[in-house]
Amino acid sequence: MARPGWPQALWFVRHGESRGNVANTAAREARALRLDIDVNDALVELTDNGVEQAVAFGKWLADQPAERMPTHVAVSPYQRTRETARLILETAGLAQLPVTVDERVRDREQGVLDRLTGAGFKSQFPDEAARRDYVGKFWYRPSGGESWADVAMRVRAWLLETRLTLPGERVLVVTHDVPILLARYVLDGLTPDEAASYSNQLRNCSLTSYESRPDGMGMQLDAFNDTTALRSDDAPLTAHG
Repeated sequence: MARPGWPQALWFVRHGESRGNVANTAAREARALRLDIDVNDALVELTDNGVEQAVAFGKWLADQPAERMPTHVAVSPYQRTRETARLILETAGLAQLPVTVDERVRDREQGVLDRLTGAGFKSQFPDEAARRDYVGKFWYRPSGGESWADVAMRVRAWLLETRLTLPGERVLVVTHDVPILLARYVLDGLTPDEAASYSNQLRNCSLTSYESRPDGMGMQLDAFNDTTALRSDDAPLTAHG
């Protein structure tokens, strides 16, 4: 049986700043127990800053050499990622590219922890907070939600299918911070602790990119959490989260 080929490139882009990011920052600064947001996670929209960031990334992408342009796009089904992808592609003049909406690259499901801050989690579920500390960030699964390991399994499945169906393609993936970190976990062979140590570091509309190895035997990291596209256009850099 022929070995599946690797894509020529995998470019992972985190969505632009969202209302959820802003609500999370405000709640932490106010030491609140819960985020002040009235829609479920899948429907959270971009802020005006997030729109500017996506447009800036699209302008940067339009200036790249033709041989570096994406040939296929994968996007999380969540509103903020779909909106980011649309703005990037329209701005870059790439609206004609094939786009696959794939739930395997959606954000981590928070379950009962949805809209709770860290302080809110400890206040409302003290026993569970203690269990998370004991089990570890990577392995802890909240009720009704997912662990990082759960997300890693679906990211691993997506990567395998991408190898089988898009060998030699340049794939732009518009997704969320945890799936990007778990793509690094799979592609770079990180340990669970190494992957979790990058938590809350990825900036909105940052680029984490992989290029195929010269020997064709895998992918090598080319950039991580790169915000060059935003700096070059004076787009707003926002806090992590």
